[in-house]
Amino acid sequence: MPSNANIALVPVEGDLDVTSAPAVRRRIDRLVSGGCRRVFVNMADVGFVDSAGLGLILTELRHLRHLGGLLSLVNVSDQVYLALRRMRVLDFMPVRRAGARACVTSLDPSVLPLWRMTFRVDDGSLSEARNRVGELLATLPFSADEVFDMKLACGEALGNAVDHTCEGGVLVTVTAYPDRALVEVSDCGGGFALADDEELPETGAFAERGRGIRLMRLLADSVSISLKQAGDGTVVRLVKLVRPEAQAAAQA
Repeated sequence: MPSNANIALVPVEGDLDVTSAPAVRRRIDRLVSGGCRRVFVNMADVGFVDSAGLGLILTELRHLRHLGGLLSLVNVSDQVYLALRRMRVLDFMPVRRAGARACVTSLDPSVLPLWRMTFRVDDGSLSEARNRVGELLATLPFSADEVFDMKLACGEALGNAVDHTCEGGVLVTVTAYPDRALVEVSDCGGGFALADDEELPETGAFAERGRGIRLMRLLADSVSISLKQAGDGTVVRLVKLVRPEAQAAAQA
């Protein structure tokens, strides 16, 4: 794994305890020292977390938050999830259970958007575009962590789009609905289609894009790619659902 990655998935092999925590800490610290600000710790093989593992999680979380970043746990088993809940870790960081994925239903065509904003992006304004998406999403009932993740997901989509586009440039459309935000990044380069649950290409012309899509799937609730209805190019669609409790609070 390159130490200069912007987003990283760190696997833990076996239990996260006093014997394994130092190696995991060194790996995360190398990534953070290289500028990485979003770290996912893959807990798929973890069946037990002791005090040393818990200390690692909380220390690295505080360090990343201090730097404006975020650490979260993914693929957490039910047993470890219950232990983390007892330790109040869930109060401080995002934790995703193994097999858990948001159910993103199709939009009801009778529901009108709250608002829609479209703007053009060129290869010299990626930072401004990411910040603009973040500012728009911050007006909706999302947490700061959710906005942070969607900015990163949009950054991946924008980077791919600018890298593969033509002189027509890239368009970003942010649409707000009562239960979700939809961010569409469209380009006019070589296009391909990929459904939200479709396997990603490992080889071939689109293998490089596949790596970015894997990261986007960690950050957003739904990621799909379709060919543009008119002309050449693709549209990347990122969906972030509004949590039911946040939606209820916004409507109160």
